[in-house]
Formats: sequence, structure tokens, C-alpha cells
Amino acid sequence: MKLIPWFGGLALAVAAPMLLAQTPAATRPASAASATTPPADSGLDGLMFYQLLLGEMNLQSGEPGAGYSLMLDAARKANSEQLYQRAVEIALQSRSGDAALQAARAWKQAFPKSRPANRFVLQILVALNRVPESAEPLKAELAGVTPDSLPPTLAAIIGTYARVSDKKMAAAVVEQALKEQLANPTTAPITWATVGRLRLAAGDSPGALEAATRGRAADRKAEAPVVLALDLIDPKLPQAEALVKEFLAATPDPDIRLAYARALIDAQRFAEATEQLQIGIDQQPNRPESWLIMGVLQLQDNQSDAAEKSLKRYLTLSESMMPEERKRGLAQAYLSLAQIAEKRRDYAGAEAWLAKIENPQDASAAQFRRASILAKQGKMGEARQLIRSLPTRTPVEARQKLMAEVQLLREHKLYKEAHVVLGKALVAEPKDTELLYDQALIAEKMGALDEMEKLLRRVIQLKPDAQHAYNALGYSMAERNVRLPEARQLIQKALEYAPGDPFIRDSLGWVEFRMGNKNEALRILEAAYKARPDAEIAAHLGEVLWSAGQRDRAQAIWKEGMMLNANSETLLEVLKRLKVKL
Repeated sequence: MKLIPWFGGLALAVAAPMLLAQTPAATRPASAASATTPPADSGLDGLMFYQLLLGEMNLQSGEPGAGYSLMLDAARKANSEQLYQRAVEIALQSRSGDAALQAARAWKQAFPKSRPANRFVLQILVALNRVPESAEPLKAELAGVTPDSLPPTLAAIIGTYARVSDKKMAAAVVEQALKEQLANPTTAPITWATVGRLRLAAGDSPGALEAATRGRAADRKAEAPVVLALDLIDPKLPQAEALVKEFLAATPDPDIRLAYARALIDAQRFAEATEQLQIGIDQQPNRPESWLIMGVLQLQDNQSDAAEKSLKRYLTLSESMMPEERKRGLAQAYLSLAQIAEKRRDYAGAEAWLAKIENPQDASAAQFRRASILAKQGKMGEARQLIRSLPTRTPVEARQKLMAEVQLLREHKLYKEAHVVLGKALVAEPKDTELLYDQALIAEKMGALDEMEKLLRRVIQLKPDAQHAYNALGYSMAERNVRLPEARQLIQKALEYAPGDPFIRDSLGWVEFRMGNKNEALRILEAAYKARPDAEIAAHLGEVLWSAGQRDRAQAIWKEGMMLNANSETLLEVLKRLKVKL
């Protein structure tokens, strides 16, 4: 009978050095025989060796409970850290958290100074959601941490407590355990940032902001509290953004400034984001990421020439980046440059940029762009088939394909076809608010206003914070000049959820104009256009100026709008209705 299969996993690694320690010198390698220090007696006699084998046999034969008991008993008899760890691992492997905790605590009791034992106790308690009991092992873990090793330790603590159900309790326990680090001026900034992260995970944004403020007060040059504040930027917490601005005014840190620009983009505050990016570029003109984001923003604002220069500057500078870091950015740059070429009807040039994309993760995006090119050449059937032929391995990929086809049909004003595609998707997902919202916009384009309103109200019912649904419904009423007080209420509700959105402010300005409040409308629209120069906002602002007798300025704004987007339906309709030729 072969005994080798009885050895399982770690047991072989544990038993082998013990056996070697008891092997006669004559049978060992020469280097071991000539050692001046005699080997320590492992205490592994024949009976214990058999017990280890029997434990592993039970484990492999599907009886982990028996294997665990034998291994834990052997660990106690041999007083071996390795065997204690093996007992813990057997219990975890069999998904017995209580048994794993028992073995880890026995290990900790036998070896009070063992950090691995303490970590197992801590991690198992947290995994079992016994958060209050984790305070002591957490304090023990922190006791041996040096200032240099504190940052990774704190990051590990955030990860350890990430899945607990009572996140408020987790934040309180960790904060209590970190009392010493919070009181130390050197470690307070990063420690307060950790406490803030845990408070934020618990849904306590004001508490997280308070932690960021206290961390910054401990050291006004520390980055960690400011990075936390960046994640807290919200109209309801203006102090968070004030903290970031204050830091940047005193410490022109390029990483923080770039992160701030990204936060502004997420908040759709594109003009401010562009301003921050430009400051960053002036300070660090050779930083590739800034040029890439700037180029994407410029393209979004229809500044094709400027976007092309920024993106090509990124391509040049990115050659100094690490390959993996560069790969994703290159795909974004190539897609954007292909879009610029497509706008210029340079389809061969667009294809040349798309052909450069090598990252498989971006292959679908490249195919979507190719479909757009086909559609613009009058090959809509081929374009739709290209999208549908893409592999669908995940629900995310299925959604991307669906939305790409709908967007293609919408861009080419094939609203009935888009309505059919979305209708089929809604049969499978009748409560999908994104699909409902898109179907509402398509219904509006088809003139099915009752359906549009019904769908938007359904979105609001399913998702009460859907600011775009409130805005779309309110704007539709203002555009039709009906139920204007309700329209204003809807748009104001949208602004509660997204106060910085220039397009929602444009809607509010438009409804104020419809209600006869020209001065208020002008004030709101001026601010919206400044925040986001856009052809549709230009159309509304120009009309308000025109009605106020400021016709030269109105025409100047409309000309700017035409430069931004000469195909804007809203702007073209205004010019036609007012019989204005630019």
C-alpha cells in the first residue's frame, strides 16, 4: 500500500522538517551532518506522526470534522504553530467558522505573541460578524505597527471590515482601536482618513467629512484627508469641496488636482473641470493623463481641432508610460480620434485609428464606432448586423450592444425602429429605469406625448431620485407651454438631486421664460451657458435675448451655438421660427 497520498496539503510540508530533525546524521546531506548546532527535537514521535496522517486521511475522505479534531489535538500536544495553522485551515476549508475561531484562539493562547495567530482571530471574528469582539485582536495587531507600515495596515483594516453587516459598529470599533494613532500628530491625518472611509461605508457622509476635516487640521499638507474629501464632493456637503480647494490653493499637488478634475466631470461640471485640467497642464505640461482627459472633454464640447491636438499630444507623451498603464488610455485616445475623423467624413482615417486598438476589452467599442461609420455611409443594415454579431458573454455586454443599436437608430432619426428594439427589451425587463427613460425620449420624438409622460412618471415612481426623468418631463411641458407651474416644480426637483447640472438649469431658465419671467430666465441661462457652452443652451439664451431686444447679442450667441453644433435641432428650429439668417 502506498502511504504518500495520505499526506495532504500543508501536512507534508509540516511533517517533513520534523522528520528531518529526527533523521540520523549519517542519512542526511553532508552539510546537515557537519552542523555544529544539534537540531531541536520536534517532539514528533511515531504515535503523533500517525495522528497527523490519520487527520489528513479523514480530511481527504470527506470527514473534515474528524481531521480537524486530530490536527488540533496534535497541535496542542506538539505545541506547534504550524499545526495550529493547519487546524484553522481545515476548519475554514470545511466552512466551519466557529471551529476555525476555536483553533485560532487556542493558537493565540499557546503563542500570545504570534501575529499570524492574532490575525486569524481578527479576520475570523470579522467574517463571522462578531465585530465588537474584534476590538482586542485589532488593538493587538496595531500594537506592533511602525509608522512606515501603518498605511498598508490601515488599508488592510478597511478591506477586512468591508463586508460586515453592521458598518456603523465597525467604524466605531476601529476608531476606538486607533485611539493612539489618532492622538499622534504624525499618524493622525492618514488615520482620520481611514476612520472617514469606514464612516462613509456606513452611510455617514457628515461623519466622514468631520474625519477629513480633523485629519487636515492635524497636517495641512497631508493628502489622505483631501483624497477622502474628493469622494465626498456633493452639493449637500459644500465643505468637502472647500477643503479640496483650500488644499490646492496652498499645495499645487498635480495628482489631487487631476482627481478633482475627474470629480468635477462626474458632477457634469465640465467647464470647471477643463479649468482645473488647464492649470494642471500649465504646472506639469508633460503629464499624459491630463492631455487625454482634456482631449475627451474638448471633443464632447465639439472642439474637434483642439481635441485632436490634445489627444495627439497624449500619444506622444504616453510613450514614457508603463505598457499596462498606457494600454487603456491608448484605446480611449484612438476611439476619440476615430470619432473626430468620422465627424469630418474621413472614414478611412477613422478606420486607421480604430485598427490601432489592440486591447480586447475595447474591441466592442471599436466595433460600435465602425457601425456608426457604416450608418453614415448609408449602410444601416450592415451597421446593425455588425453590432448584433458581437459576442454576448455577460449581461453588461448585452446591455452595451442594445444601447449602441438604439443610439445608432436615434442618431439617424429612425425612431420607430428604436422604439421596437427598446420595446422588446422592456418585455424582459419591465422595471429597468434606463430603458424606460430611453423609450420615453423616443416616444417624444415620435410625437407620442401621452406615452412619453406615462413612461417618465413610471421612472420617477421606480427611482425617486431620477433627476433626468424630472427634468425631461418638466422641459417637455415648458416646450409645449402647458402646465408651467408643474413643469417648474419638476425641474426644481431635478435640481435638488443635481444642482450643478447646466442642462437642468437650462430647463429651469426656459420654463421661467415661458412663464414671462424674462430677467430671471436670462440670469439662469447666462450661468448655464457659461458653465457649459452648448448649442441647445445657446438656442434658449439667444431667444430670451432676442425677445428682450438684445438682437445683436442674440445673434452672436446663436453663431457660437452653430460653431458648437451646426446640426442642433433646437437651435435650427429657433432660427427658422424667428426667421433669422446668420
